[in-house]
Amino acid sequence: MRLIVGLGNPGKEYDMTRHNVGFEVLDKLAKKHQIEFTKTKFNGLYCEFKKNLETIILLKPLSYMNLSGEVIKKFMTYYHINIDDLLVIHDDLDIELGYFKMKDKGSSGGHNGLKNIEDQLNTQDYKRIKIGISNNKQIDTKNYVLGKFSKEEQEKLSLVIDKVIEIIEESLECDFYKLMSKYNIKNRS
Repeated sequence: MRLIVGLGNPGKEYDMTRHNVGFEVLDKLAKKHQIEFTKTKFNGLYCEFKKNLETIILLKPLSYMNLSGEVIKKFMTYYHINIDDLLVIHDDLDIELGYFKMKDKGSSGGHNGLKNIEDQLNTQDYKRIKIGISNNKQIDTKNYVLGKFSKEEQEKLSLVIDKVIEIIEESLECDFYKLMSKYNIKNRS
């Protein structure tokens, strides 16, 4: 069993905001597999599909970004999911829009959602795909990440999301570390 988590904030007011790219990836991935987020458990919205007889859970924590780790920990405990079978998709201010980066471990880099995951799981060693949202130092960080993408930015983001979905699918059949070597070298969609 694997757990793929997209980070974001619940509610219509957060749709298409920079902080919600994790939710957007999972929405598009679910649509590709013709499934919908209809189940709730432990303050998380989720759905499942099978790949090579393995159950894949797509999870959107509904606890707001800063408490995402609490929801993830409950799912991992309930379903007996190993840390090696967790993949987190999230936004990253330090990566330019149009780019992404795969990581198998590392610090939160100031991302409050990741800080909570580290606190709840007692480790920084979990797989993640960081999606660049750029950074505008002239706008307060909180306002920036909760701001919406422009039409031009949405077009760039859409290409990245398609590539990330392709990588997620590939990671279900291939070693994540090999994929890091393959995609981190040239990661513009």
